[in-house]
Amino acid sequence: MLISKLNELIGTSDKYLCVSRPRRFGKSMAGNMIAAYYSKGCDSRELFKDLKIAQDTSFESNLNNTNVIKIDLNAEYNNLRDKSTLIYAFSEKIKKELRAEFPTVEIGEDYTLPTALECIYGATGAKFVIIIDEYDVLVREKEDALLKEYLTFLNGMFKNSTLAPAIQLAYLTGILPIVRDKIQSKLNLFREYSMVTPYNLTEFIGFTAEETKGLCEKYGMDYAECCRWYDGYSLKEVKEIFSPKAVVEAMLNQEFCSYWTQTGSFDALRLYILMNLNGIKDDVITMIGGGKVEVKTTKYLNTMTDFNSKDAVFTYLIHLGYLAYQAPDYRTEVAGKCYIPNREIREQWIECLEDETGYKEIIEQVQASRQLIEETINCNEKAVAAALDKAHQRATNPLTYNNEASFQSAIGLAYFYANLKYTVIKELPTGKGYADLALIPYVPNIPALIIELKCKDSAGSAINQIKNKEYDDLLQHYRGDMLFVGVSYNKKSKRHTCKIEKIIYND
Repeated sequence: MLISKLNELIGTSDKYLCVSRPRRFGKSMAGNMIAAYYSKGCDSRELFKDLKIAQDTSFESNLNNTNVIKIDLNAEYNNLRDKSTLIYAFSEKIKKELRAEFPTVEIGEDYTLPTALECIYGATGAKFVIIIDEYDVLVREKEDALLKEYLTFLNGMFKNSTLAPAIQLAYLTGILPIVRDKIQSKLNLFREYSMVTPYNLTEFIGFTAEETKGLCEKYGMDYAECCRWYDGYSLKEVKEIFSPKAVVEAMLNQEFCSYWTQTGSFDALRLYILMNLNGIKDDVITMIGGGKVEVKTTKYLNTMTDFNSKDAVFTYLIHLGYLAYQAPDYRTEVAGKCYIPNREIREQWIECLEDETGYKEIIEQVQASRQLIEETINCNEKAVAAALDKAHQRATNPLTYNNEASFQSAIGLAYFYANLKYTVIKELPTGKGYADLALIPYVPNIPALIIELKCKDSAGSAINQIKNKEYDDLLQHYRGDMLFVGVSYNKKSKRHTCKIEKIIYND
């Protein structure tokens, strides 16, 4: 149905789109689909006839009726020995095709591609759809000299009043949005659709919950488990966005696991989080523990060189797909929030950091979290308190140790691997307040956990607060045993205490 949205824009002043997505989110697939639909060079009715788009009122009027030029810039770049000839090389290939398609139009050897298109439009009235896949490859490869020539090419193609009537639609796609400090003046006519600003293309960024649920039913896979692995990207209009590549691989392989390593490198992530700009390490620890941190996405200029702030680093990682983004409610917030979206990506963060000396203690805590879950289930209060002593020290620094939010991050980090057995809910709302942490089991024969944190009162008072606020009423539809876990720490001694009370379910 992306085609339906594009049909609304074709031939209008809004016909210029730059659609950026992370790797594994189907950029090339979408470009190929658009080319197949519009291109006069094929008859693609059979591909679309049984799909929803075939029932759309705009389907027939635009099917296979336009000249399409599709450039895979990444392929063109990688297939050249002499990268400096990139623009000339693909322009010459396209001009050769144009001469064959329009033999009556004279296209001089010295004509640029925009000039050739102008001549064709002037002589025949022929119009074009232009698709550039991986349009940002020169930005990502840091090819500054070649990038300058490329910008000149884009300027001639899209900021050309003579050529503009010949372009029905321009669709650029890549990982990064439009670079603000170099390209913006040349591409400011493009509307930018990204993981931060998806606008009305939100539902086409990834698989929706409805689409994913349908695939799970078709392939006999557990939808709840699929959510834990691949859900978590949340955009304004669509709160559940799944990674398409991962979902497809899971369905075909009949196995839930991380498919990220097959399509990308950890290097981009590792390089920037180790910069530790503006306390980036503390925020990374918060996110690994399941928390969210503020991010001002306007600080990032969409380049590969100007990482001069924590906001720029996190925004870049949002575009790469290593972080998800929660847009702000501008009535009450000045910045959005970023977070690690799902189990697949969390595992990539851990794998990326486990060999870095600066994160050694954090990784040790993550590994220790498996044992902490068992100690909690077994009601070993001393072992839980001792484990939280270490987690709190590892997850904070002397300046943030007594900060309540840091304490919550430490608890989240301590129970990192709880998501292997539990659905973890932070600040679960009740009629009389919030439960700091609720863990609802999705495997049999283990109790639910409700954890209350106190930094002044005793662990016993935390248990009483759970009872007084009737947190267990939230689980009225849950059938099974529960553990009330009260945790407190002393700011001076930096020692934790723990009380655990078991509530037996009687059917």
